[in-house]
Amino acid sequence: MKLYFKPGACSFVPHFALEKINQPYEAEAVTQEYMKSPEYLALNPQGAVPLLVDGNLVLSQNLAILAYLDDLYPQAKLFGSDSAKGKAIAFRWLAFLNSDLHKAFVPLFHVPPYVQDESLKQAIQKTAKENILGMLTQANHCLSKQNYLGEDVSVADIYLFTILSWCKFVDLDFSSLTHLTEFAQRIAALDIVKRVQKAEGLI
Repeated sequence: MKLYFKPGACSFVPHFALEKINQPYEAEAVTQEYMKSPEYLALNPQGAVPLLVDGNLVLSQNLAILAYLDDLYPQAKLFGSDSAKGKAIAFRWLAFLNSDLHKAFVPLFHVPPYVQDESLKQAIQKTAKENILGMLTQANHCLSKQNYLGEDVSVADIYLFTILSWCKFVDLDFSSLTHLTEFAQRIAALDIVKRVQKAEGLI
């Protein structure tokens, strides 16, 4: 298997998953420029990461990749549980993080070029931060009652950890959400997370 990733991006999640299943794999870092190259677009017309290549299967989208790896290697418990209920809870969080929370960062990373007025840009970004904090509050509430989003560490937790790491780059302070702060410290202390961070040049 080969994973194309961008350091610190959402592709950190399947990178963690590949490390967790403990099978041989390759991981290649790509730049924003390379993702728009004809060579990469031939593999993934969306020009994005993550991208997993397994033999003749070329698979994009986090949810698809993680579901595929979980089916192949159920013993790795990528969703932190053996039970249908436990996996469903973790998958619900994963879907929320992938579809709702991740998307909420778009105005902070890429203000549309047609928005030229500086005060309008600031208003858009202020609203985006308020929206993100509102969604992070949901995770904070869950983590006030348990250490992880589900029964045990899962790819959903790693996705949340990845998103929290983006906050410092967009000047978004979530320190008032104390359970999230403690959660981030717990995840960062995991050896497997440190290995993936080191492989991506993040530490």
